Amino acid sequence: MNESLPSAPRAENDRLFYVANAVLSAGAIALLVWLLVIRKPVAGSSPLIDFLPTLNALLNSTSAVLLLLGRAAIRRRDRKRHAQLMLGAFTTSTLFLLSYLAYHFVHGDTLYVGAQAMRVTYLAVLASHVLLSIAVVPLVLAALWFAARGAFARHTKVTRVLYPIWLYVSVTGVVVYLMLYRLPHQ
Repeated sequence: MNESLPSAPRAENDRLFYVANAVLSAGAIALLVWLLVIRKPVAGSSPLIDFLPTLNALLNSTSAVLLLLGRAAIRRRDRKRHAQLMLGAFTTSTLFLLSYLAYHFVHGDTLYVGAQAMRVTYLAVLASHVLLSIAVVPLVLAALWFAARGAFARHTKVTRVLYPIWLYVSVTGVVVYLMLYRLPHQ
């Protein structure tokens, strides 16, 4: 006889998730603050990581495209395709974060050396990008949790907030890259 253990009440499982999500998100933020603000970077760069900013921009671009396609799929009520695309966006964003951490661990911060007139625009884009990116991790985890549990009303509620933030962060990540590495600096 195959007896299954009764599952914990939904609220209990959700409480455990909320605690885990808060701990993981706070840990990620603390790691970034340590890496970018507190830790003194190693001087110089390494040819082994010089490709990472370009890779990061490609990963951000890919995430943005997958987010747009995922939204189009759910509007067509193609849940399976939507789930695949959103898991792809989650994967590329996760790879971006790992690559970003690796680059900044070795290289440290990259200072903007463009024209002073553009510096204010760059700093505004960067500040909004960084501040909004803080919300992405816990919101993505919540969206995935609710979707996996079949709590689609709650999933939709979270994604109405998450989607524009995640898309903005992905696109502005590319804009920051272009301003740092590809636009002419005069």
